[in-house]
Amino acid sequence: MTREVTKSELKDLFILRRVSGARAISLLTECPVIEMERGQILLKAGQSNQKLYIILSGTLSVHLESPDRAPVAILDAGETVGELSVIDDSPATAFVVASEPSRVLELSEAAFWDLVSFSHAFACNMLMILSERIRHSDAAITRNVRMRRRFEKDALLDSLTGLKNRRWIDSRLPRLLDRHQRSGLPLTLVMFDVDHFKNFNDEYGHEAGDTVLASVASSAMDCLRPTDLCARYGGEEFLVILTGIPKEIGLSVAERIRQNVKATDVETDDGRKLPPVTVSLGIAEARSDDVAAILIKRADSAMYRAKTSGRNRTCMEDTGTEGST
Repeated sequence: MTREVTKSELKDLFILRRVSGARAISLLTECPVIEMERGQILLKAGQSNQKLYIILSGTLSVHLESPDRAPVAILDAGETVGELSVIDDSPATAFVVASEPSRVLELSEAAFWDLVSFSHAFACNMLMILSERIRHSDAAITRNVRMRRRFEKDALLDSLTGLKNRRWIDSRLPRLLDRHQRSGLPLTLVMFDVDHFKNFNDEYGHEAGDTVLASVASSAMDCLRPTDLCARYGGEEFLVILTGIPKEIGLSVAERIRQNVKATDVETDDGRKLPPVTVSLGIAEARSDDVAAILIKRADSAMYRAKTSGRNRTCMEDTGTEGST
């Protein structure tokens, strides 16, 4: 339903601030007013639009993909919508819906350009509105970039230990292997597993198990260089990537990790002291034709030998047990 606008409804609108002259008022009072019900759609994404709408009362919501999705903006009385479509003759980019019963003044394309032509104040006000929209868009883009970076970072981290996770390993290790093969520098993997981890969960509860994993991660990190990389491979398994280090030196690093884990006292949050924690470790050095899955499999096989030969020890690939207490 449409009706005419009154002069009193126009006087406080920002878009008409400092706009004077009988011609402007006459033009606007001749424009129809749309009486919108709650939920009524004013504009649809992709729809051709050659009109500027000025909200006289009520509120409109802006939705990007569907009117059923959460709004990305709320427009109040005095604000405008549709101006970009009028200026560059482009279709609407969003759905605009009445959030409540609203009155909207409809300006045709001809009326819009008439006002721009003979009213410097109207043109300046429109420029101010568009500048504010751009500023808000830039702020939204900045927030979205920050959120995306945070989500990407979170997606590659294990929340319990703070280490990188399996997804990170799957993404990063192939690139590190490629760099190793091009440079000729050694690269060694140390895979280790918490011994009898199930017992901690069964006897002391899963929170105690989580405490053990966090302690093991911290103890391992204390033994590494800033350039070494440590990740939680899954469950109670961890993986250390030693760049520029052959497996013989990797053995020394693995032994430092094993001894530091064993020497670290672990207590639950309620003060209960847990039995000594130990780990079994396996070492494998990258070969010129290795792919990530094969290298990990060799390190895992060495770790399995360490576990089956008594636990709390380190094994190198194909050479049996190399370090133990």
